Amino acid sequence: MQDLKPLKALFGAPKNIVITTHHKPDADALGSSLGMANYLLKKGHHVTVITPTDYPEFLHWMKGNDGVVIFNNGNEDKSKRIVEKSDVIIALDFSSLNRINELGEIVRESKAYKVNIDHHLDPEDFADFQISNTQAAATCELCYELIVGLGDRNLIDQDIAECLYAGIMTDTGGFRHPNTSRNVHEVVANLIELGANNSKVAKNIYDNNSLDRLKFLGFVLSEKLVVMKEYSTAYFAITSEELDRYNSKTGDTEGLVNYALSLQGIVLAALFTDRKEAIKMSFRSIGQFPANEIAAKFFNGGGHRNAAGGRTEWSLGQTVQKFKEILPDYKELLDKEKN
Repeated sequence: MQDLKPLKALFGAPKNIVITTHHKPDADALGSSLGMANYLLKKGHHVTVITPTDYPEFLHWMKGNDGVVIFNNGNEDKSKRIVEKSDVIIALDFSSLNRINELGEIVRESKAYKVNIDHHLDPEDFADFQISNTQAAATCELCYELIVGLGDRNLIDQDIAECLYAGIMTDTGGFRHPNTSRNVHEVVANLIELGANNSKVAKNIYDNNSLDRLKFLGFVLSEKLVVMKEYSTAYFAITSEELDRYNSKTGDTEGLVNYALSLQGIVLAALFTDRKEAIKMSFRSIGQFPANEIAAKFFNGGGHRNAAGGRTEWSLGQTVQKFKEILPDYKELLDKEKN
């Protein structure tokens, strides 16, 4: 990790600090945000976490959740006032300010010292201090290393350790994805030593379903799965009506795309969800197949090679049709990974 003296000096005296992360935060986004918030609170800082949107209920167990300000939940003016009064803004788990929606311009215009910690490709140059490592499995991994690098490992308690563990666990797919490096195992071993209850975290995230979500999952798996064997591809396309039918909440589609990828012989999986304001997409792949290239070139998105996302303003049908049309161009790569 780079020279941390600027941050050590920055955090040496109490500051007003805002922490923010990308819209629809996942466990890595919220875990890094609340992990860092709880750490900085112990250092004597005044810290507020602002998220652009809401996030799944299965993340509400994290310490500090009750104090999170959700920007688009009627808190636009409040959020702006908090940002304007801040000395430091820490941007976690995103590489471009457009990932925090309307909050992005407020952050951009702020005179506060900006810190960006992230593991995604193509970081935007908006921060005064940036920790960007695309080899890291999760932003929580980088946050752990930052705290240790600042000489504060002793300040990591069970709550902080469990926030950080959650992000690493989920961004490695439960330690199954290729990004599960030796360093990942060493970091989570340290977090467990520092108090993280790994089985508790896993239960909170993976075994915390509502009845509606389980019924929705059963419907999607039985009725909505499309397999294109000739392209080693599988996908789901979910309508807004289907989401409404099962009282779908934020987080209910989390992990769906992985079921498609789990099929034998599948190299590329996709989930298309009609969110009314836009079609949201998740892509997953195995091996060297570039899911992020498809997201970036065709669907206004991006991400990691094996895990990416996108969105369109087209209809659900038009979006799925576009996806089908590009697959022949990738058949050689798909066949290569299948074999």
